[in-house]
Amino acid sequence: MLALKDLVPAPTNNVNSRFIILDKGKPTMEGGQKSCLALVADETAAVHFQLWGEESDAFEPGDIVHLSEGIFSYNRRNLVLRAGRKGKMEKEGEFTMLYVETPNMSEIRWVPDKNNPTWYVQESTLSSYSHVFPPLP
Repeated sequence: MLALKDLVPAPTNNVNSRFIILDKGKPTMEGGQKSCLALVADETAAVHFQLWGEESDAFEPGDIVHLSEGIFSYNRRNLVLRAGRKGKMEKEGEFTMLYVETPNMSEIRWVPDKNNPTWYVQESTLSSYSHVFPPLP
């Protein structure tokens, strides 16, 4: 299992992780398909998660999810984790999981590695918390 703090943008479906859905935005239509952005977290970090199609209705805040063969990459200029076409999401339980909301891996600025331009490295932190799902006061 990959801890969310160890996510690095990549064009491949290689993310196998377990997390809890903390919050979910309103569904929108993109390219004729329902889409929904969610905030997910594990005990190491948080990240924005893109739900597509039936996933938008199948998962709710509080669900503990196992993601197999997911992808962490840019979608419309936003860095998100998602199942993609090859990935699979399964609900494993509800409400009982330790998590942190910071750092948010979607709020980090990534740049190509100077030694290997096919890899990305962290350049700076845009925000400790999600700008889409701000923390409660």
